[in-house]
Amino acid sequence: MTKYFLKAPHLIFAAIVILASSAAGQKNTSWTEIARKDAEKTLSESPWAKTQIDTDTSEMFFSPTKPGTSSIGQSSASRAPAAGQTAINNNRSDQGATNQAVSVNYHIRFLSARPVREAISRIAMLESTSQPADFVELMQPFVDRDFGPFVVLTVNFDSTDGRFSGPVLQAFSSATADTLKNKTYLERKDGKRIYLMDYRAPQNDPLGAKFVFQRASEAGPFLNENSGSVRFYSEVGAKIKLNVTFRISELIYNGKLEY
Repeated sequence: MTKYFLKAPHLIFAAIVILASSAAGQKNTSWTEIARKDAEKTLSESPWAKTQIDTDTSEMFFSPTKPGTSSIGQSSASRAPAAGQTAINNNRSDQGATNQAVSVNYHIRFLSARPVREAISRIAMLESTSQPADFVELMQPFVDRDFGPFVVLTVNFDSTDGRFSGPVLQAFSSATADTLKNKTYLERKDGKRIYLMDYRAPQNDPLGAKFVFQRASEAGPFLNENSGSVRFYSEVGAKIKLNVTFRISELIYNGKLEY
């Protein structure tokens, strides 16, 4: 499960200040009473968050390798993952044999949706040593923040084997808006797309990589209650292809479409 522990909540503000406009609206502290399990579910599998699991089964069957033997000398069948799976470097001489299926979990969330920010803040509150009143005062602007013309999705990841997290982090860290803009988009059910506007690589905060899109064009809002669904797609690298779909009818929160 993704680590949600936020030792320094002020890092959240530094991470999103470039993405969002000033906070607006009345104070709403109902997020302070959310149960932890509900907050975690909101961040892992909910209308505003999906988890894509990519599993490599090529390491499940043991075959001895000589010390120092490069994966170049192995057959392609022993190196390639099954069709449709994310390829992960499984050179035994470089990182050791795992002899089990290895999964990488990608947690994809609408940061610009209030329920996600409430869940992040609630878990931070539960794990904070600060006084509740002080913590609410600190986090409320983040919860209330208005993202205005932007839609922001974040991607966090974890793995069943820590050795496989390094290449994934490297891929997200080395990606840029220029390398992603032609292969990262939001797609409506009718096939219309809006492509990436900006990208922020993972920083020293718990929010992960940030993908920024325009909320509207000259034709009006890209999404509305009648859009059906929206698919987030991104090729972060040749080995990482994110592809999740959100149902618009489920993105209603307090009587308002939140995304």
